[in-house]
Amino acid sequence: MLKISELAVRIGLSAHTIRFYEKHGLIEASERSESGYRLYSAADINRAEFVKTARNIGFSLKDIAQLLSIRLDRSSHSCQEVTDITRNKLHEVNRKMAELKAMQKVLSRLLNKCDGGLENATHCSILEVLDNGGLATTGGVN
Repeated sequence: MLKISELAVRIGLSAHTIRFYEKHGLIEASERSESGYRLYSAADINRAEFVKTARNIGFSLKDIAQLLSIRLDRSSHSCQEVTDITRNKLHEVNRKMAELKAMQKVLSRLLNKCDGGLENATHCSILEVLDNGGLATTGGVN
């Protein structure tokens, strides 16, 4: 059995993060010591590592809760349920990547329009585009 500080070191999360996951029902200490310390069993450590891995991949707390539910009762769930959760996450990541690529393109255009000199910013082309809403929906910056 590990105390929360030992669990934190073992799996590479802060005690604060572990408490946060506990608050959201993702991790739970199996026992408490006589002095009230949370005590984590091997199964609890395994679950905490699962949560950490899923979080690092980008699953939301809601997704992780669903995955944990499936993990606890695999015979009552299908692989398709896990695949659906994973597919939805991938679609979300692809959408975010497209948004980031669009942002990258606009930022590059802004920088290409500006000489970045040391003169004052009275006629800064980047500020002018931002002031005029030139980025709105069109991806702006001609």
